[in-house]
Amino acid sequence: MTVSPCARLLLVAAFGTVVALPFAQRAGAQALNVAADDTIEKLLVAQKGKRVTLKLGPSDELTGVVKNVTPNVVHLSELAGREFFDAAIDLKQVKAVIVRTRN
Repeated sequence: MTVSPCARLLLVAAFGTVVALPFAQRAGAQALNVAADDTIEKLLVAQKGKRVTLKLGPSDELTGVVKNVTPNVVHLSELAGREFFDAAIDLKQVKAVIVRTRN
């Protein structure tokens, strides 16, 4: 049986997708390690470059990628639902840092 080059390419692509899928699913999960002397600022610095949700009030949350953290402000980029926008949030307003730890 001969397999055409196009069919062979499709088989290789399908196999690659099946093999890579479990690794891609794990990419969104990350560990959250909390120490006795941690602050919101330290937790956010540890999540730099990763996606987090910041709880700001009873029904107010922002999700994005931690770009930078200073003693007063956290810079989130790639905001969920507002991908073309960034946000600067007063650290004193952050009530919780929510991190996806499992898929």
